[in-house]
Amino acid sequence: MDKDNYIVGIETSCDETAVAIVKNGTEIISNVVASQIESHKRFGGVVPEIASRHHVEQMTVVLEEAFEQVAITWDEIDAIAVTEGPGLVGALLIGVNSAKAVAFAKQKPLIGVHHIAGHIYANRFEQEFQFPLLALVVSGGHTELVLMKEHGHFEVIGETRDDAAGEAYDKVARMLDLPYPGGPQIDRLASIGSESISFPRAWLEDGSYDFSFSGLKSSVINTIHNAKQRGEELKREDIAASFQASVVEVLTEKTFKAAKQYDVKQVIVAGGVAANKGLRGAIQQCFSNTGIPLSIPPLNLCTDNAAMIAAAGTISYEQGKRSGLDLNANPSLVLS
Repeated sequence: MDKDNYIVGIETSCDETAVAIVKNGTEIISNVVASQIESHKRFGGVVPEIASRHHVEQMTVVLEEAFEQVAITWDEIDAIAVTEGPGLVGALLIGVNSAKAVAFAKQKPLIGVHHIAGHIYANRFEQEFQFPLLALVVSGGHTELVLMKEHGHFEVIGETRDDAAGEAYDKVARMLDLPYPGGPQIDRLASIGSESISFPRAWLEDGSYDFSFSGLKSSVINTIHNAKQRGEELKREDIAASFQASVVEVLTEKTFKAAKQYDVKQVIVAGGVAANKGLRGAIQQCFSNTGIPLSIPPLNLCTDNAAMIAAAGTISYEQGKRSGLDLNANPSLVLS
């Protein structure tokens, strides 16, 4: 495009109220996130009704703060990108309706963005995409391998058949009486534990890039219950290390095989579980001598944020895609 473009991103798919301003899809101008972790911690997970109420309370504050941090006015903004789905329907509605209201009031184009597309495009802040590329998306609700042949083109070649990796982390963390959010707690314990327990790896049938973690989760739960019944004491750090080793091995091996089969020029990792140190270390080691560039976002861009939504929205804006003011939240939106 002939001129720089500035896109406002709005993200409210779960329990973060976030607004960001991004230049040309690759430069973060401002990025404000209001987290709700403390509100949900006592419940051991996100409570949708509470999440929605917090979004209502925080949206105006976060939006104003995003502009207060920079010397940019609404006149310079080219479009507003908002997470359309998937996510918690009540939470999504707050973001979508806020974006529609601002788009109408400021007379700006509106762009609906898929949440997973946002996670993938968080990597564009680190390095430009090289196509075809393979994205490993790992979060609380998603575990997918996505092939991209060009900007805005997504082909899901593997996905979870049951529990997502992040969901399995949270359920195992609750069994170990770890505080919410459980993923970082297991990652911390795994770093000091021993892989002394043999948990299963679900490879599925030959050639499949799908994932399954429900069997692993059940195996961990049964191991803990059986040990208690026998009066044995298992170290939490050893359970965490053994569980994480199983998850990481499957994620890494399937990503490696898919990257080779599809002859990709780049591999990226995206989603909240991309912040996991065990996964980051294992996949970096796996691709270190392959000649395939690997991109993993910094920790603050792995978890939900609005900069990633603005980055994905920039591509849609440049491709001429627009949403109408009848845009609605779609909690089951499919990546395509």
